[in-house]
Amino acid sequence: MMKLAVDERYVQEIVKKVMTSMSLNERPTGSRGVFKDMNEAVEAAYEAQKQVRIMTLDQREKIISIMRDKIRDNAEALAKMGVSETKMGNVGDKILKHRLVADKTPGTEDITTTAWSGDRGLTLVEMGPFGVIGAITPTTNPSETVVCNTIGMFAAGNTVVFNPHPKAIQTSIYAINLMNEASVEGGGPDNIAVTVEKPTLETSEVMMKHPLIPLLCATGGPGVVTAVLSSGKRAIGAGAGNPPAFVDETADIEKAARDIVNGCTFDNNLPCIAEKEIVAVDAICDELMDHMIRQNGCYLADKSVQDKLVSTVLTPKGALNRDCVGKDAKTLLSMVGVEVDAGIRCIVFEGKKEHPLITEELMMPILGVVRVKDFAEGVETAKWLEHGNRHSAHIHSKNVDHITQYARELDTAILVKNGPSYAALGFGGEGFPTFTIASRTGEGLTSAATFTKRRRCVMSDSLCIR
Repeated sequence: MMKLAVDERYVQEIVKKVMTSMSLNERPTGSRGVFKDMNEAVEAAYEAQKQVRIMTLDQREKIISIMRDKIRDNAEALAKMGVSETKMGNVGDKILKHRLVADKTPGTEDITTTAWSGDRGLTLVEMGPFGVIGAITPTTNPSETVVCNTIGMFAAGNTVVFNPHPKAIQTSIYAINLMNEASVEGGGPDNIAVTVEKPTLETSEVMMKHPLIPLLCATGGPGVVTAVLSSGKRAIGAGAGNPPAFVDETADIEKAARDIVNGCTFDNNLPCIAEKEIVAVDAICDELMDHMIRQNGCYLADKSVQDKLVSTVLTPKGALNRDCVGKDAKTLLSMVGVEVDAGIRCIVFEGKKEHPLITEELMMPILGVVRVKDFAEGVETAKWLEHGNRHSAHIHSKNVDHITQYARELDTAILVKNGPSYAALGFGGEGFPTFTIASRTGEGLTSAATFTKRRRCVMSDSLCIR
């Protein structure tokens, strides 16, 4: 009987791969994708990506379908966990956000191929994965960002390493575990999304510098976006905004008041696209404020209440008091000694554009109103208040020329016309949602296609069969 000569190192490699596969797929429920060390997390995602990249789109879509089911089934649990852990937002609106992600986040249908066929042959441009993506996620929308990013990144053939905000780690881990459960149940690998037990600035540094990660994606404040853009790697930066809502004299004033308050108060103003201040022309300003106060649950803050709010929601250095971010209007007013009934949804006042409660992005249901004499002054005021973030802006007008000029002047990734801000994410508006809006780096609303690189394949003088 002939003996086969087998390389001992080859055998050991096979055994190692089998044991690794067994350990990954036999991990207990609730701990999938979670590691003590960031290097281990990256390496696990790298091994998983080797399997993901050779999956067919149908196989990926099968797993994404299971992800969607798990997000829907756990929407309430994720919402309650997020509010409990971060002390921000409200459960009802967070449930809606998770359902939106489950229903409308693009999957593999976003991955397309372009082809040219002619006398000189056939050329294809295909969307290929980057590999392992490093993602930093915020405390404001922790699980929403994790599941939305995972769907898009996985659909494109990537795996993802998350460094979540430390104050939302348990919520983030729960969401990451769900995504890995979905992959394993659908026949895919574990560790398509990973993180560490205790994310820190140091673990973020390890992730950003790791040689196995070619692309970074940061969703958060200016500091974290600047960090990834300074990493030396390709980066997608979804930073801050201070979206103004401009109302001119041609608007449906009653509807504008309702839409602005609804948008501003959604999840206690945590979404970065939400209305943060109002610019209103003088001719309709009083009417607009009257509708907000009488019909839409707004409390008119006098000068003394405004001053107390400034010293409460902002620190002496002008930074946000994190204990106030994402709180509802009733809670914020009680913090300054004003008791109101539960019907009060928003705090309003009129002030100059330089007022600290107007010029700062508060992420609280507080709306300062800046009165301007005409449309031209309104555009310049809105531009000043948006601070050049090029993130989001809103306008209420029936004048097409006004809408066009406003859109061109502000040049934002998102512009909502005659609707609440959340229409931009598919609530009462067309299009898909995302919780990573990359205004600073230009990608805009990210989706699966964002997390791909274009690859051209050319067959010269062949395969044109016409």
